[in-house]
Formats: sequence, structure tokens, C-alpha cells
Amino acid sequence: MNTAPGGLRLAAPEPGWSVEADVVVVGSGVAGLTAALRCRAAGLRTVVVTKARLDDGSTRWAQGGIAAALGEGDTPGQHLDDTLVAGAGLCDEEAVRALVTEGAAAVRRLIAAGAEFDRTTDGALQLTREGGHHRRRIAHAGGDATGVEVARALGAAVREAAVRTVENALVLDLLKDADGRTAGVTLHVMGEGLHDGVGAVLAPAVVLATGGMGQVFAATTNPAVSTGDGVALALRAGAEVSDIEFVQFHPTVLFLGADSEGRQPLVSEAVRGEGAHLVDAAGVRFMLGQHELAELAPRDIVAKAIMRRMREQGAEHMYLDARHFGRAMWETRFPTILAACRAHGIDPVSEPIPVAPAAHYASGGVRTDLYGRTRVPGLYACGEAACTGVHGANRLASNSLLEGLVFAERIAEDVAAAHRAPAGAAPAPAPGGDGYAAVVPLVDPAARARVQRIMSAGAGVLRSAAGLRAAAEALDAVQPAPVRPAPVRPDAVRPDPARPDAARPVKAAEPGVEAWETTNLLAVARALVAAARLREETRGCHWREDFPDRDDGHWRRHLVLGLAPDASLTVAATDTEALHRGPGSTQRPESDRSQGAAT
Repeated sequence: MNTAPGGLRLAAPEPGWSVEADVVVVGSGVAGLTAALRCRAAGLRTVVVTKARLDDGSTRWAQGGIAAALGEGDTPGQHLDDTLVAGAGLCDEEAVRALVTEGAAAVRRLIAAGAEFDRTTDGALQLTREGGHHRRRIAHAGGDATGVEVARALGAAVREAAVRTVENALVLDLLKDADGRTAGVTLHVMGEGLHDGVGAVLAPAVVLATGGMGQVFAATTNPAVSTGDGVALALRAGAEVSDIEFVQFHPTVLFLGADSEGRQPLVSEAVRGEGAHLVDAAGVRFMLGQHELAELAPRDIVAKAIMRRMREQGAEHMYLDARHFGRAMWETRFPTILAACRAHGIDPVSEPIPVAPAAHYASGGVRTDLYGRTRVPGLYACGEAACTGVHGANRLASNSLLEGLVFAERIAEDVAAAHRAPAGAAPAPAPGGDGYAAVVPLVDPAARARVQRIMSAGAGVLRSAAGLRAAAEALDAVQPAPVRPAPVRPDAVRPDPARPDAARPVKAAEPGVEAWETTNLLAVARALVAAARLREETRGCHWREDFPDRDDGHWRRHLVLGLAPDASLTVAATDTEALHRGPGSTQRPESDRSQGAAT
């Protein structure tokens, strides 16, 4: 088996087992499980592949809730307006319209599937506000445990529907037939699932719902499994990636120290929605006068304000003050956050919470149309792994779970329609052989922390030409690119005491989960840095210190990345008058190719 003629694949053993299906869904968050349930309801043989346990995906970490026009006086049009403002000129309005008009019904179907949301005394949904919203439209569960409840309900529904699942499995690469159509995926089960070792799920439709890529940074709110596997797979398979430079840094993450790494505790935007104030060490509310919504401004504005105040005062963090809530409100409305703070020696009831921005959400991802289709026939993407056009340059708070619901349902509709179409020959994976796919050399797992430090230093909240160039050179020094060497030869990079990460390259590793994950992280990091270097403006959550202004004349366009046959990154910009994000709608002139290479 192989990925496709002329494609790229990870170095891995050949599959030793296989199962057949009509559709394989990779990921078990809100997007993946919703797609799986709808496909199963349509009578399709559905297999869910998940990297952890069925209900251990990124969804369970979502605290705030789901945004939809569910309240009295609220309308889809108002929700659309707030989303477009947050997206800073790069939202696909047609995609946003689909989200907000179909969103309320999708939430009600989630409730019908068993999700229990918080209610008022008269039984109505209890709604709150978050940043960027002009109305209370955030439905929540368990106070601040919405993701846990959504994951529980969907997991139970999947089990009740007897959807076949393969747990503890890392997806490796897309399988294609001789015509370049999707034929399934290869995967590695990590010892506790249905099978051990490398195998394959053979199916004419693959849905990537693999979540985010927050682990590309040293400090993030994302769980350890969020290593950008779906985006890296899609690039190798020939799909396009768009808006990957727009990484949302959540403004209020519990500050655990300047050197703290890994998943950091999130302090939900809903805390500000209920009236908490951002203050500096002197107690000054520095968001007043910066935006009409003050602490409830869109996340990019709040994150930038926090960073500016930190720089002005030479501080490592700011504070979120919600002492006026009182003990009862903290214990009933935000029990998860209260417990997390207290676990780290901070009591929000009696003291302000130290907070600072950290990597949170990828607004970009695998480029899709309005039904989740990519440019590879049979390959779909949804949820945080996808770029549907809903988020633009900055996600509006609590639109992520809604996007997962709405576009997963649209994907299931399209997969079912394709299944009902007159059947041809079943797709069979193309035969293996060196003429079909270049093997990507794997990165030593020891380089994972190095990649994360490079990205946090050069491509974090504050970006500049010098920092991004240094990041690109350091990433190229981590591992030679496949097929041809990176433009900066690793053996020519001299160790720099000021930049220890720009040292000699790490040798290629043996196949294994940690090596595959690290290789995916490096691929995503290279793509993100390439896009961020080209976008010479500040827009949404992309903040260039050397280009501090938004430039609609030159940059109200999307950057679309792919891999050329020689494995170099290609970058094309959409026309300023054509912001529709359907796959294949962007011209890719040779002059737009970057000089970099990617795995």
C-alpha cells in the first residue's frame, strides 16, 4: 500500500492488518464524533480512529461553551456580524452564514443526543457572554465544563450506535488509489487498542477531525496529543493549508512561571463574560478606553493589550480580578477553574489570578469548501484541523464547538450523497514502490522541545522579520528536508551561543509514535513560519512588530500552502476580490513558491 503516485509518506512499516469501511473519521472531538454519528445514521459503515480514548479529545478541555443565536432577541445576523468583526476581514461570509443560520438547530440536536446544558430556574438555557459578542449567546454546561459534557454525550451516543472505534491510534498517512482518490488511511495502534502495530482502514472517504497543533509551541492550552497530525498528513497527501499563520493566543492562561512548558490551565473567557476585570499589579483596569467592549473585546485585541502592558511595565504577567464574584459564584459557576487555580496555590475568591497569553487555537488548517471537501477527492476536514473560512484572522469566542457541529453535519451529508451515487469499482490503494512516494526522514523525538522553543521565541505572540527568519533557519537545522536539502545546509549552520537551538541537525530517527509526532510538528512549524514571514502586516491574531498596521490594500487575502513534488513548500495568495475558500480555487504561480522546504 502507499499514499499516492508522487506523494510523500512517513517512514513506517507496511500495514500488517486492515479493516474496510465506507468512511473513516480520524478524531473523537465534537467534529469527529458528530460526523461519525451522522454517517452511521445514514447507514454508512463508519470507523472512528482516535489518538487517545474515545472521549479524551481536545473537546473535553473546552470550558466556555457553544455560541449560537439561542436567546430572546438574538438573531443569526447579529451572530454573523460579531463573527465577521472578530475575523478581521478574512472570514468567508458564506461560511459564516452557514454557521450562524444552522447553528441553533445543530445545538438542539446535540441536546437531543443527550448533552445537558445549564438551565435557568424556569428551564431555559442559561446563556452568557464572551469576548467579541454583543449578546448573551453562549450555552454552557457544568458551569465551566462544557467540553466534558459534550464529549460525554457524544461518546455515549457513539457507543450506543455501535460505531466501530480504534482507540490509541496515531494516523500516519492517506492511502490513495491509482487515480489519486482517497482509499483510506494507515495508522499505528499504540498497544492498547483493537490491533497492535501499523495497519490500515480502507475507505473511499476520510474525515480529518484531528484537532489543533498547539503543541508546536512550548506553552499551550492544548493537550499533549495536539501535534498537528491532520494538517501534516493533508500536506503530504496533496491537500492545501490556509491561514495557518493565524494562531490564537488565549489572553488569560494561568501564569505558572516564565519557564513553564506544556499544557497550561485555561481561565475561560466566560470569567470575563461574568464581569471579571483585567488589571496590572497596581490594580489599574488597562482595557478601559482601548475598546468599546473593554475586557470583552475580541481575543487578539485583549492578548495584544496584555502584552503591551507587560512590556511597558517589565512584567511577566497581568492579573484577572474576580474577587467580587464571591465564594458561592466561584464554586457553582466556575468550579473547574477554581480547582485548577487552587491546585497551583492561588485562590481567586481572595486574590487576583496571574494570567498571560498562551497558544490556544489554530484559526487556519486544511483548506476546505462549505462541505468540508479538500482538493483531494474523498478527503474531508472539519473542526480545528480544518480551515472552513469561518474564523478568518481570529476566532470569535465559543464558535469552535459550533463549527465542529455544523460542518461535521455538512460533511456527513456529502459523504452519504456520494455513497448513494452510482458505484464504480471500489478504490484500491496504489501499489508501493519508490516511484510512488518519497519517504519522509523522521525527526529524532529529542528535537520536539527544540522545535517548541524555536516557535515560541520566533513565531509566538510577537513576530518580526528577524525573529521569523531566525526561526526558519533554526527549523531547517533541525532536520534535512525530504528529497532535497533545506536552503540553509545543516552542516553549514554554526552553533550560536545566543541561539542554542540553531545547532547541528538531529539525526533521522527510527519509526515510532514520538518520532512521527515530532516530524509532524516540524512540518506544521515550517508551514506556519513560511506564511507568517510573508504576511507583512498585523491582522487578527498575527502580530508583526515591524508591520504594526492592518493593510487591506495588499493583505486582505489568504495565503494557501501546499507541497510541491520535490517537497518544497509552495505559497499562493488569493485575489483580494475573491475570498471564497473552496479547495483548488487559488492559482499557484511559480513566482509564489517559497524557497523553503518542508516535511
